[in-house]
Amino acid sequence: MVRRIEADRARVAMMASYQAVTDDVGKLRDDELARPSRCQGWSRADLLFHLLLDAQRALVTFATPAVGEPDVDFISYWVPFRPGAEGYAGHARFVRRVASSYQSDLVIAAQWAETAAAATRAAALLPADVTVATQGHVLFAADFLATLAVEATIHHLDLVAGDKRLAGPSGLGLAVTRETLDGTLGQPVPVGWDDVDYLLKATGRAELTDADRASLGVLTPRFPLLG
Repeated sequence: MVRRIEADRARVAMMASYQAVTDDVGKLRDDELARPSRCQGWSRADLLFHLLLDAQRALVTFATPAVGEPDVDFISYWVPFRPGAEGYAGHARFVRRVASSYQSDLVIAAQWAETAAAATRAAALLPADVTVATQGHVLFAADFLATLAVEATIHHLDLVAGDKRLAGPSGLGLAVTRETLDGTLGQPVPVGWDDVDYLLKATGRAELTDADRASLGVLTPRFPLLG
């Protein structure tokens, strides 16, 4: 069954998530972009380059109308993205190598800001009920926008990594990501986590405590839900 997300909600969440990343990145100096992110082996600049690739993919996907019915939705799209999935290590090496070739990490930041702005402008004009093609799948445009919000929100947490000067992800992005994770789990998570704790624990970025495991019960082996 292909599920749908409310179109305006997905669109606004994507736009808010991209803008939130841009706002925080704009506060970072070159040396601060070189510091480690929460993604193991990636600096903040490496992580930002990864997000830049996603924003570029968004622009391509917006202009790639699909033929046929959707085969994934904003939840089932994430099924292949499990911890240790094939291709993760190779992509991580690629990102590090290409990001290191830039003259300055600030150039990556500038390219992100420019591309993210273009992507959000294009998202504002994208009819939500059309289907688009990306990564071998077909999905409604609204569902695709939701996946972009999730990607940006989770990696925004990787970017800030405890830096209290930075605002972190948008509330709209956090809400759509929580809905996605609950959909992946098959029910609302039965633990009183706030949005940030949920995202970190559901993606393996924070360890489950004994109390968490007791509350999750038979759902414990399902974690992490995403890689």
